[in-house]
Parts: sequence; structure tokens; C-alpha cells
Amino acid sequence: MSKSALRKEKWTLSFDPALKSMVVRAAKRRGVYPVTVLENLVREKFNPYGYTDVEDSATYVAALRKQNRKQSDDAFLDEIETWQRSRSS
Repeated sequence: MSKSALRKEKWTLSFDPALKSMVVRAAKRRGVYPVTVLENLVREKFNPYGYTDVEDSATYVAALRKQNRKQSDDAFLDEIETWQRSRSS
């Protein structure tokens, strides 16, 4: 393949400076480029149930648990087991 075929497309985005600073802070905290943070956010929005894009599974599960504090741990695990059984058949 030629070099030009492997080159990524370059985009220029303009958005709120406060949002930009949040993205930059998140990138510094994770030790990645800001564009990586944005790409991950977009992937998450287009594929909210995708498990293949999860970088840190412990953080992912903790975030899921924070979303629904009313559900017990046992009910949460039962839901996961039910989902796994439905996917395996």
C-alpha cells in the first residue's frame, strides 16, 4: 500500500473552550492524546453496549454500578449471567 493510503484523515473541529479544556484534562489524566479521548467518546456513543472497546474492565463495571445504585450486587450478577446465557445460544 502506498503511504498516502495509510495516512489518516485530518479534521479540524471547533467547539466550546470549556469542553476543550475538559477533554485536555482527561487526556492528561489518562496519559493519552486528546484525540484519543474524543475517539473513545464517539465509539462509546455509537456502540454503548460494545464490550470489545473497553480498555479498563474494572472502571467500566464501576461506572455501570454507579448508574444504578438501587440494584443489588446479586441482581446485577444475575443480569450478567442471563445476558451471557442468551448470547451463547
